Amino acid sequence: MAKKTKKKQKWLRFRHRIVWALAFMVLYPYTRIKYRVKIKRFKEKPDRKYLVLFNHQTALDQFIVGAGLKGPVYFVASEDLFSNGWISRLLEWAIAPIPIKKQATDARAVLNCMRVMKEGGKIAIAPEGNRTYSGKTEYIKPAIVGLAKTLKMPIVLYRIEGGYGVHPRWSNVIRRGKIRAYVYKVVEPEEYLAMSDDELYALISDALYVNEGQLDNLYKKKRLAEYLERAYYVCPDCGLSEFVSDKDLVTCKKCGKTARYLPDKSMQGVDCEWPFRFTTEWYDYQSNFINHLDVSQFTSEPLYTDQITFSEVKLCDKKYPIADLAVARLYGDKITVETEDASFEFPFEKVSTVSVLGKNKVNVYFDGKVYQLKGDKRFNGVKYVQICYRAKNALKGGEDEFLGL
Repeated sequence: MAKKTKKKQKWLRFRHRIVWALAFMVLYPYTRIKYRVKIKRFKEKPDRKYLVLFNHQTALDQFIVGAGLKGPVYFVASEDLFSNGWISRLLEWAIAPIPIKKQATDARAVLNCMRVMKEGGKIAIAPEGNRTYSGKTEYIKPAIVGLAKTLKMPIVLYRIEGGYGVHPRWSNVIRRGKIRAYVYKVVEPEEYLAMSDDELYALISDALYVNEGQLDNLYKKKRLAEYLERAYYVCPDCGLSEFVSDKDLVTCKKCGKTARYLPDKSMQGVDCEWPFRFTTEWYDYQSNFINHLDVSQFTSEPLYTDQITFSEVKLCDKKYPIADLAVARLYGDKITVETEDASFEFPFEKVSTVSVLGKNKVNVYFDGKVYQLKGDKRFNGVKYVQICYRAKNALKGGEDEFLGL
């Protein structure tokens, strides 16, 4: 007698509707009060499901986007969300997000999206894959075009504006300001399937591009510059450096150059000339500096040394601690980690990718495993990603300027 094949459970479950309804009643007013966000509800056509693409500005973007749409929305989320033990299992049961490997090609994520689409669910993705550090929409991977054309769903292009001003990724402080969230454009399948890949990519990139490096509002709160050193590590005077922040000031540890971060998002030198009016300009300068840095000069002595906790991440499972106290060293060609009992070396030529998560975590993908470096509250993970990508780009000839974010 032939063995019965176990029936595959559906991705979409009735409980997701109940969870979303309850979440809307709680999180919508919470988000509006906490972020002062003005959400324009999308007037959806009945019985239509959409691929929602949005720019990524705040830690609560999924609630902002979800509040603008009807019913459950199935968000594509990085694997770190699924590697927190029972908390991750609870989220999977309640809202069933779609896992994807951060900064990597993930065929399984595409198949899961197709599965959700066939079952009639709405899918939401931040194509940047990263929450902006600078206030400008980050690099959008061209793979989003292939996914859109595979799914053949109407594309909802959803814009969030003001999120960086209210809550920059590098900051713990939520400022009093205003966020606006709305559907910018809906693109029907018959329209974009007639486009070339380059044309559709340009349409998506232009629609989701937001640059908050401008005077548009006031964002008031104390400690406006606190933790800027999480994102910035290149000084306009002395190059590679480290910074320390205090209240509304940020200071280079090497040369002492100090700037003040103002409520209108602009920056101002303190007893000195500060060349960047906004952090967007500083971020661009930093990226350009790294793209012209000869990292081969920094292979014998480390560029940076950090105290960290060190773990191995079992994707879609949990994190397994290796050491509560370890030392990470960043070189021009590798990352090393030393614990009390062992040493680890991650040569960039063999590392598949390095990604930064949240405010102070870095994942290193090496030899089929994922290792996580978690620093203190002032830890700068951006430098690990950008130096790694600069080294890998140099190995390929140096033409690629994408630095992983």
